[in-house]
Amino acid sequence: MIRAVFPGTFDPVTFGHESLVARASGLFDEIIVAVAAGVHKQTIFSLEERLKMTEKSMPQNNVCVESFDGLLADFLRARRCRIILRGLRAVSDFEFESQLARINKTLDGDIETLFLPPSQEYMHLSSTVVREVAMLGGDAAKFVSAHVAEALVQKVAPCR
Repeated sequence: MIRAVFPGTFDPVTFGHESLVARASGLFDEIIVAVAAGVHKQTIFSLEERLKMTEKSMPQNNVCVESFDGLLADFLRARRCRIILRGLRAVSDFEFESQLARINKTLDGDIETLFLPPSQEYMHLSSTVVREVAMLGGDAAKFVSAHVAEALVQKVAPCR
């Protein structure tokens, strides 16, 4: 069985994430979408909220959603997985992502990181941009599933 881990904070999960997982689900026997606790980041959604939104956004049979805290290399080792799946939206992402790939390879020599570009229509999407659009009163439903758009409205309405 060949499985891959797609890690991220998913704050919130976007159409770009969904598209990447849908495409990757045809390449691997199993995809584990690993939602990071994100203690190193300021998230607007709690870990539990991000898990629920991500689970609802990933309907493929061979995709499961789990949370993790700590080193990604340890998470992979515990699940007997050696492939990290990462999306690359632009050339500017490559430097940061390649640094992470080298770190993970140093932590565990069996780990390989595979980069998959998003579909053309989602090249511009990031969770950060989606949060900003929502916080400024824009229509986030153009970038996320309906349940995520509703959660964003509920979360950021008090901020406006």
